[in-house]
Amino acid sequence: MSTSEQPASRAPDSLSRPIATETRGDTGEFDVPEVTDRSGKPKLGPTGRPIREIPEPPMLERHGPARVLAMCNQKGGVGKTTSTINLGAALAEYGRRVLLVDFDPQGALSVGLGIQPHELDQTVYNVIMERSVDICDVIRKTSVENVDLLPSNIDLSAAEVQLVAEVGREHTLLRVLRPVMDDYDYVLVDCQPSLGLLTVNALTASDGVIIPLECEFFSLRGVALLIDTIEKVRERLNPKLDITGILATMFDPRTLHSKEVMARVVEAFGDTVFDTVINRTVRFPETTVAGEPITRWAPRSAGATAYRTLAREVIAR
Repeated sequence: MSTSEQPASRAPDSLSRPIATETRGDTGEFDVPEVTDRSGKPKLGPTGRPIREIPEPPMLERHGPARVLAMCNQKGGVGKTTSTINLGAALAEYGRRVLLVDFDPQGALSVGLGIQPHELDQTVYNVIMERSVDICDVIRKTSVENVDLLPSNIDLSAAEVQLVAEVGREHTLLRVLRPVMDDYDYVLVDCQPSLGLLTVNALTASDGVIIPLECEFFSLRGVALLIDTIEKVRERLNPKLDITGILATMFDPRTLHSKEVMARVVEAFGDTVFDTVINRTVRFPETTVAGEPITRWAPRSAGATAYRTLAREVIAR
C-alpha cells in the first residue's frame, strides 16, 4: 500500500489518544504462531490480523540489479541496525546477494558484524567524498555468505557538513552505489537516527523504506514527521520511493501497552505494517557481542525465525 492511499496526516490523528501503561518485565523469545487453529480457522497474529502464510521464495537464476531499501527512523534505539543485519542475513539464506551499507557515523552496523570502525582506513565516507576511491575497494566480506558490508565510522559525521556545498548533494550515495548495483539483489542502508542530509541521501538512493517502530507510545509520535520527509523526497528527488513496510519491534505480548500501540499502528497504516513482529528477547544483545546475525548465532531461535519470515515478506512485496 502506498502512502498516497494512507496519507501521513492520518497517523497523528489515530495515534494521539492516551495509551494504557503497565509495568514491563523480561520476556522470552518470539513465539511463532500457527496459521490456523485446531478447527482450521485462521488464527490472529500480534497485528490483530489473520496470519498469512507466505511461500518460500524461489531461487534466483541470476543476481541484480539490486533493490535498495533504507532502514529509517529518526528515533534511536528502535532496532534499525539489528533489523538491517538480521534481515540481510535472512535474505542471504534465501539465495539473495546482499550489501549492507552502514550510513551512521556511530558505526553500529559495522560493530554488529564484528568489525571495529576505528581500525578502518577507508569507509563509506571516503567513497562519497573522494572520487578517486573505488567502492569495490572499500566493500568488505562478512562472516555471512553472500552478505557484504560498506562500513562506516565517526569520519562520516563530517560528510553532512561537507556535502552542503556539493552540486547534487542529495544524490551522492546513489552515485557511489551505481557501479555495484548489478552485483547484488538487495542493498540495505542503515540510516542514522536523524532526518538530516545523510538520511535524505539514503532515501534518494532507495526504492523503498522499512520503518522499524518500537512498540512504545513515544516511538509513534515521530512517525508522521518521518512520513512527511519521505513524501517530500518522493516529490522532489526520487519519484519511485515508497514505504515498503512498517516493522513492529521490541513487542512484548504480555503488556497491554504493546498491544494498544500495535493496534494503533495497524489502524493508522493498515497493510503497510508487516505481519512479522519482532519480540523483545535477550538473544539480540548477545548477537551484538558475538558480531554475528541471530540467524547464525541462534539459528533455531524464535528471533531468527521471525527475521526469516520478514525476509519472505520483503521479497514478496
